[in-house]
This record gives sequence, structure tokens and C-alpha cells, in this order.
Amino acid sequence: MTLTMNASMNLFDAVAAWSMITSFDLAGLTILMFFIILSAIEAHRPRTKLPIHELKNSYLVNVTLFLFNSFVLSIISIASLLIVAEHFSGAGILSGMPNALIKAALSLLLLDLVFYLWHKACHDFDGLWLFHKVHHSEPHLNVSTAYRVHILEILGATLIKALSIVIFGFDKASVLAYELLMMLFVMFHHANIAFSREKDLGYLFITPYLHRVHHSTVRAEHDRNYGAVFSIWDRLFGTLVELEPKQIGLNGEPPLTFFKLLKFGVTQEPKVSPVYEMPEAMPMIAEAAYFKAEKRGFEPGNEMYDWLEAEREIARKIDVRRSIMERLRLDIFSGVKDDVKHREIVHN
Repeated sequence: MTLTMNASMNLFDAVAAWSMITSFDLAGLTILMFFIILSAIEAHRPRTKLPIHELKNSYLVNVTLFLFNSFVLSIISIASLLIVAEHFSGAGILSGMPNALIKAALSLLLLDLVFYLWHKACHDFDGLWLFHKVHHSEPHLNVSTAYRVHILEILGATLIKALSIVIFGFDKASVLAYELLMMLFVMFHHANIAFSREKDLGYLFITPYLHRVHHSTVRAEHDRNYGAVFSIWDRLFGTLVELEPKQIGLNGEPPLTFFKLLKFGVTQEPKVSPVYEMPEAMPMIAEAAYFKAEKRGFEPGNEMYDWLEAEREIARKIDVRRSIMERLRLDIFSGVKDDVKHREIVHN
């Protein structure tokens, strides 16, 4: 009887283990097939014709980064998240929810919200931007850009997700499902493609049209549209913008090799704020900081916080103004150029 029970338990464990391995294999196969399909669409019907040699270099560097990251994180990434979920899925905020379907839906939404907040933090704090700028160094968006991520960013994101699992009690199935869904969407919205009704789909999901502006060289534009799967968070928190960027990437020469990208991700080059380029902005910052201090009754100890908050607000306003003026100049120049061509055609 004991032998029979042991054999049954061993068989059950083997089936459970096979099921989990199959889930991993299926997720990996799905990601690979989606990557191939999007790459084929880019090759045959690209939204924008990209330089062949630069596209080849992009694929080489990004795939190398993917292989390196996969090797380093083969044990401590998704597997570690599933281990955390196995231990804490019954102890978090969602643990008492009886309806499994509602819990699964809420888990996907909350995991996407966690990623939105993490992504926004990577733009707001120079310490996180340090390695996140590797992703933004891509001058030509394509499906492989999804894997242009520094190893330190992946480690940071994994830690944040693990903490969210402990707090909310997400189960393994929800975590695995979201990781797969997020990866598919990240490949999708970086792809060099366009399709009909894309803007309509963007009311709920992040599409290539919405994500391109996030890779703009203009800070007021790339500090927008942080969502990974759903666009509802950007709409809810006022970070959504719908426009076509004039240029993609970072200002200056981007690193073009795998090793230079790794070094770039740990090189202190914080985002330059327009305030530091415009001394005339300093009185505006001082005035804004004064009003912030006045609101809290000039309570001592927060002077530096008031100044930094005022500086960030003025910098954002100046950058938005510059972006608008730059676009106006480009539009006017384009209009004049078209008018000249039209006159030349009429004259001839």
C-alpha cells in the first residue's frame, strides 16, 4: 500500500513538473514565433525603410544583449518570481478573494500598473535612468529593440516585481501569464510596423504608434507613454501623448557595440535638464520654491526638496515650450520648402 502511494505521489510530482516545464517551453516558443512573425512583417512591409547596415547592427547588438541577459538571468529572473509567488500567493492583499477569475484579471492589471510605475521611475530618477538609457539609445526602432535592455535594469525590475508579489499575493499562473503577455506587447510596440485602426486599439493597449513617441530625442516627449500592455495607466495619470516624433533615440552618438552598451549603462551621464542650459530660469525656480515653502508655512527642513520640485517643474515647462517651438520651426520650414517646390513646378 505504501509503495503504491509513493508511486502515485511520484507520478503526480512528475506530471506537475512536466506541466510546468511545458508551460515554460510553450511561453518560449510563443515568444520566438511572435518575434519571427514581426520580423517578417518588418522586412516585407515596414512602416519606415531603415538603413540595412544599421538595422543589421541593431539586430546583432540587441540579440547579443538578449543572449547575455538570458544566460545571466536563467535562474534568477522568471524562475525566482515563480518561487516567490509559490510562497506568498496565499498571504497577500488578494489572498482572500474567492473568485479566481476576478483575481486573475486584477493580478494582470496590477502587475501592469507595477511595471508602469517602475518604468516611470526609470525616467524620473537619474540613478535608474543611468541604465535605462541603454534601451533609449536605439536610433531605429525594430522588434529586436525589445531586448535592448541593460542587465541592471532587468535585475531592478525583477526585484520590484518580487516585492509586488509579496504585497499582493499574485499566484504563479498570473505571474507567468503576465510575463508572457508583457513580452509579446513589448516586441509588438517596438516593431517597425503600422496597420489600420491602430489608433482605435490604442484606446486600451499600447501600440507602435503610441510607443514611438516614448523613444523621441525630445525629453518632454520621451517622458510619456510608459505603459507596457495597457494604455489606461497613461490616460489615468496624465502621461499619455499622441504625436509622431521627429527623431528617435538619444541626442549624440549612440553606442553601437554590445560591450559599449554595457559600459554605457553604468556611465554617469544623467539626463540634461534645460535649466542647466538656461541661467535665466534660475529666478523662476527661486520664485516657485518660495511659493512651495509658503504653502507649508516655511517649516524648516524641506528647503532642498522645495527647490528640486520647483526645478523639475520649470524644467518640464521649458522643455515643452522648446519642443513646441522646434516643431513649429520644422513645420514652417517644411511648408516653405513645399511652397518653393510647387512654384518651381508651376514655373517650369
